[in-house]
Amino acid sequence: MKDKRVLIISSEVVPYLPQTEQAVNSFQIPKAINDHGGQTRIFMPRYGLINERRHQLHEVIRLSGMNLVINDMDTPLIIKVASIPKERIQVYFIDNEEFFKRKALLHDKNKKCYSDNDERMIFFTKGVIETVKKLNWSPDVIHLHGWFTSLFPLYLKTFYADEPLFAESKIVTSIYAPDFEGVFSENFEEKVAFDNIKSNMMIPLQNATYEALSEIAIQHSHGVILSSENLPESVIELVKKNKKPHLDFAASKNEEAFINFYTKKI
Repeated sequence: MKDKRVLIISSEVVPYLPQTEQAVNSFQIPKAINDHGGQTRIFMPRYGLINERRHQLHEVIRLSGMNLVINDMDTPLIIKVASIPKERIQVYFIDNEEFFKRKALLHDKNKKCYSDNDERMIFFTKGVIETVKKLNWSPDVIHLHGWFTSLFPLYLKTFYADEPLFAESKIVTSIYAPDFEGVFSENFEEKVAFDNIKSNMMIPLQNATYEALSEIAIQHSHGVILSSENLPESVIELVKKNKKPHLDFAASKNEEAFINFYTKKI
């Protein structure tokens, strides 16, 4: 792993959010990479419930100020940054008043997905990629955590296909247990299609369930990690069907197996 650059993208990371399985992994994995001589940067949304003063977030003016077009609407992008105490890990926060000011993550008080999560996903996807471009930091591996990051492999293969910074990047997707039921968005395919992504590249989004989001990520990734113990059998079958290199849940807890997956399996 020496000098390998790994970009970690997640909707949850400790110590900024509670210790869910995903949030803990999104911290422990970059820590292990650093311990093995690699370089990491983490990107996550800047939700309204994150205490900026306590975690010493500050805006990066040279990275902020861009407008992203989301479903034909100009949307301002703000970038904030912080460092995880006692670790050599820098965390970049994708921020926008409309999408991330609310003091919750991806679900309302009734545990239902927010109706604009589709646009939030597109904004987060474009925001991270555009910021990495400004940083001119070419990652060897891009490791995605959770369904909120499932558009990244698709966009890197289509909308950003001609971007040389990611030409050699390998994409790994960590899949976690579902936290919503039913159709995620009625108009998701249409909103993604606005970015001139061809329909044959995003067939699963026609019926945007948890399984569909998992499928779109698996299809366009180089490797998959089964990061929860009790994943739906349908998702495990998708990994096998797509014949992607993968780590099962038990192996994913072994640090050496993880590093070996990065360096030799994808």
